[in-house]
Amino acid sequence: MSKGSPGPTPGFLVWRLANKWRVAVDRAVAPLGLTHAKYSLVASLHGMQRTGERPSQRRLADHTGLEALYVSKLARALESSGLIERTRDPRDPRAVQLALTEQGRAVTRQAITVVQELLDQLLEPLGGLDAPRTHAFTDELTTLLDAPLIPSVPNDESTQGATP
Repeated sequence: MSKGSPGPTPGFLVWRLANKWRVAVDRAVAPLGLTHAKYSLVASLHGMQRTGERPSQRRLADHTGLEALYVSKLARALESSGLIERTRDPRDPRAVQLALTEQGRAVTRQAITVVQELLDQLLEPLGGLDAPRTHAFTDELTTLLDAPLIPSVPNDESTQGATP
């Protein structure tokens, strides 16, 4: 908490809300063999495929905000579960394209329904998904997500003269 604030900081509240959401989604999608992270991948992939896109792992990482290495790990696990297929991009042999399998589409549709119910519960205090407060909240979150965060490097003697 900050010195001038009697309550929790915005950063603390964002962290708490993100953790609350992750835990709720983890519990809700576990019966489908998913975690929150895996759900984020298959749901994003589902949406992208619906628009005709067959994204690379890198493109999916950029879309979800997850590290590319983590997306690769999750994609391999989802492939082992039979939910996605990974193929080499014919235009770039270094890139791996992802697509949901038929089983993956079925599981993803179920998961989206379950998570949508959770989202309805989460947004109920704001008046629901289509409420003006929810739209304002979404706009504020988008503004924060669009703001670049560049961590500063501590300027202490242990980092002076060190080669990165």
